[in-house]
Amino acid sequence: MKVLGILLSLAAAPVAAADTVYFTTEDYPPYNFRAGNDIKGAGYDQLIVMMEELKIPYSVEMMPWARAIALAQTEPMHCVFTTAHIPERDTLFKWVEPLAVGRNLMVARKGSGLDVKNTDEAKSYTVGTQRNDYTQTLLENAGFEKIDLATDLKLTLKKLESGRLDLMPIDEQHYVQLVKDGEPLEVKFVFTEQKFSIACNSTFPDDLLARMQDALDTIIADGRQAEILGNYGLLGSNVSALASTPASNP
Repeated sequence: MKVLGILLSLAAAPVAAADTVYFTTEDYPPYNFRAGNDIKGAGYDQLIVMMEELKIPYSVEMMPWARAIALAQTEPMHCVFTTAHIPERDTLFKWVEPLAVGRNLMVARKGSGLDVKNTDEAKSYTVGTQRNDYTQTLLENAGFEKIDLATDLKLTLKKLESGRLDLMPIDEQHYVQLVKDGEPLEVKFVFTEQKFSIACNSTFPDDLLARMQDALDTIIADGRQAEILGNYGLLGSNVSALASTPASNP
């Protein structure tokens, strides 16, 4: 599905057709997800506010994550969101950030009985994640060897709940939403912390990138980002038992 941006005002500076920005994303609530025929989410809503205020033509398309991030890496004028800004990706893209800041939790099936308190202890177990997701890189860099890769996070979640996996790294806010939806999960420890951002192709025009960053800075400063995040339960939402737990150092 493709949601087309609209030029809102004739007063806007003219923009060449080549300056159309193509955004890709995945189904990853609460940051971006399908709601009937629409796309919604804390990252998506911020993007729409930014681009419509800039009066720049754009499109948004939802697709599997591996394809979404590959297009942003290889195609001019393409950007992907909501993307974790980790060191391994830093020089691959140009960044507009932060859409959010979050922690990544290592979770297990509720009632699994696993006694795992940190990264070193977790390495002896089979850990699953989505192929080409930032958590794959985090796991590999941390020295995990038993990594099960699936095409999407939903399949990884099914494997975890069926006992085919032992552990799974997942963003804290996604975890909160899954538990609200009744998924039988429990947190073992805080794995990492990261920014969530818009990642654009390395050839993306610097002047346009700066305009996008200015637009995001504005909605952060005037409180609209906080309002959007709050609409999706992302303000003050945390795993209370882990509120003071430092991230494990992979």
